[in-house]
Amino acid sequence: MMSYKYIKWFNEIDKEDIPLVGGKGANLGELTIKGVDVPPGFCVTATAYSDFIEKSDLQKEIIEVLDGLDVEDSVQLQERSAAIRALIIRKDMPSDIEQEIIEAYEEFNKRVKTPDAQVAIRSSATAEDLPEASFAGQQDTYLHISGIDEVKSHIKRCWASLWTARAIYYREHQNFVHTEVALSVVVQKMVNSKIAGVMFTANPMNSSSNEIMINASWGLGEAVVSGIVTPDDFIIDKTTKAIIEKTIADKNTIVVKNTDGVGTKEMEVAEVLGAEYVTKQCLNDLEISKLANYGMKIEELYKSPQDIEWALDSDTEELYILQSRPITTLTEEIKMEIGQGSQELKMIAKGLGASPGIGSGKVKNIKDITEMDQVKEGDILVTVMTNPDMVPAMKKAAAVVTDEGGRTCHAAIVSRELGIPCIVGAKDASKVLTEGREVTVDATRGVVYEGTVLQEKKEEKQASAQGVGVSEELLQQLTAPITGTKIYMNLGEPDLIGKYKNLPMDGIGLMRTELIFTNAVGAHPMYLLKIGEEDMFIDKLSEAVTSVAQELYPKPLVVRLSDFRTNEFRGLKGGDEVEPIEANPMIGWRGVSRYISPEYIEGFRLECKAIRRVREDFGLTNVYVMLPFVRTTWELKKVKEIMAEEGLVQNQDFKIWIMAEVPSVIFEAEEFAQLVDGFSIGSNDLTQLIMGADRDSGILNDMGYFDERNPAVKRAIKTLIAAAHKYGKTVSICGQGPSTYPEFAEFLVECGIDSMSVNPDTVAYTRRLVAGVEQRMILKKLRGEN
Repeated sequence: MMSYKYIKWFNEIDKEDIPLVGGKGANLGELTIKGVDVPPGFCVTATAYSDFIEKSDLQKEIIEVLDGLDVEDSVQLQERSAAIRALIIRKDMPSDIEQEIIEAYEEFNKRVKTPDAQVAIRSSATAEDLPEASFAGQQDTYLHISGIDEVKSHIKRCWASLWTARAIYYREHQNFVHTEVALSVVVQKMVNSKIAGVMFTANPMNSSSNEIMINASWGLGEAVVSGIVTPDDFIIDKTTKAIIEKTIADKNTIVVKNTDGVGTKEMEVAEVLGAEYVTKQCLNDLEISKLANYGMKIEELYKSPQDIEWALDSDTEELYILQSRPITTLTEEIKMEIGQGSQELKMIAKGLGASPGIGSGKVKNIKDITEMDQVKEGDILVTVMTNPDMVPAMKKAAAVVTDEGGRTCHAAIVSRELGIPCIVGAKDASKVLTEGREVTVDATRGVVYEGTVLQEKKEEKQASAQGVGVSEELLQQLTAPITGTKIYMNLGEPDLIGKYKNLPMDGIGLMRTELIFTNAVGAHPMYLLKIGEEDMFIDKLSEAVTSVAQELYPKPLVVRLSDFRTNEFRGLKGGDEVEPIEANPMIGWRGVSRYISPEYIEGFRLECKAIRRVREDFGLTNVYVMLPFVRTTWELKKVKEIMAEEGLVQNQDFKIWIMAEVPSVIFEAEEFAQLVDGFSIGSNDLTQLIMGADRDSGILNDMGYFDERNPAVKRAIKTLIAAAHKYGKTVSICGQGPSTYPEFAEFLVECGIDSMSVNPDTVAYTRRLVAGVEQRMILKKLRGEN
């Protein structure tokens, strides 16, 4: 075999060769040596990159471009990044490096017995894929590359990708010296994937080391890795080897070879494979078992949980491991043990896991709010459906289970904000889970078990390479990717801001005031006016908003003014004296229609006075307001007049947004855009009003009627964004759609949405998801693709 200076074949390297071939290359070599089925290939070593930089005299130019760079200035960072990448791509490759690459590719063609063989070209940075440096995915991958000219071209593109904005930003925050980080390039046989995906040898949802999670979809694994498809999801028990959970998704998108040129393209699964494949399970049980065995073998090899990319070859039906790296997101391990000897788990109810976690206790079956005080600390709250009045009881509960609802219902949203395990849509749970029964709620998998059978043992993991304890939220903030689309957080309970303030968010895009009304104030505003206690209301509301605004400053805090419906207002002290009884309060007297009514206008003025106090008395000018359930432009004009009378005048320093949740706002979007500073799409209400489907109806949810991805809803959102941008106004969305459905997030970014506001548990995930979408859009633009 020919000896090379700049080329190493997989069987020549192992996990000790990270400085030479990077984390990805070293892992592929180790797997090859240990007999794992890895597609063959070679690495262009990091030395080749370093010599290319030195022989091309690029080091000095790169240092000059980096001089004075402020990585927190996203525009400057993008400009400097593009300049460095352009320098690298324009330079010719030194002849000795080029010749070795030519010879290695020719040798590779002989080994695979294919002229101009198809290859995958992947970056492998020397600081990537390490347990202490979560750099995975910072550089580029190119698929279905063929011919020596394309191979050389894409190797240079990989070198250039060491200088993407994200990579530069990460190195700054991980304290890596830019000029000391090099990059190897992996050239590997392209697997003609029939099915592909990702496998975690520890469950990332609950950090259980006894479970394997496999995500799978049709075609190339890029669809799963980049988040453009919702994959099938399988959970395997390592001890019993049993498949303990299957979630078969609607797999609408497939990534396939671009027959019109190099690389890949996205297509509809129904168009490529047939409509029946959208909902068809893509891996059979035998393939799942074989893949899980591979995962355990690789985990044993590395002595740590692994994040593994794999593919099933359509030609040979062989399973291949494409790469493996340590899982870097496990900050604590949750070991689930059977609490009563070797007793088997007995499932007694099942629903949709809406807020992950495990809780055990005695069932308290609550029929209405009059029974709330029966819930004690550590009980399991079981009910048909929660409402805002139940929040005090929910805060005491070890877990919540409801008969009705989906991931967007009240119980799901509040439970996630409070960090309480919650299962929704469990159908007859309130009948099966009888009063006083001892149960365990596993909300990660949506299952309720008989007795106290699962226990959590938490073991703190080392948070950094130096062994310094760092909170998960702070670590996420420091390593969060940069996105052009702002990622905000929703907040319901002001007391939780200390817990969430270090999440990688750009501010609070939606702070609900309903919990302040219920917990801090506890009485109806009009009742307080009646008894002369209105100052108490202003004090409590302003104190709650101030506590959040101070923690965030100067990041924006958008406070959504009260959106109680009449039945909810009646639950407040004195509410039954002043509130009417409506047959359908969901579309009744709520939001702005209430604010401008003679029966409530003085109550609304109290909210305005509280916000003015926060801004003027405490100087917290990062506080703005959002008006809910707006229906007409005339009511919007009228409520703005009332606000101005209370000192809240819309201007550059004080912005007013409205919720876009009523179809009339979509139809008159241009007229509304001239009256406000921005819109926030309330995707829950907008979807239910466009589709005529109650969002809390378990039956309609199961049948698929309530879905933000419906073409009618998406068309409405696209119309709103275009109208708002015509007048220079911003559009956000404050629902779980973007984090629940990756393809919906991609749609929003492609439409030009300015920001997304999501619940705390999905902030970091959504930022990573959006970053991936934005990068793909940039690449498409650079390639001249539509």
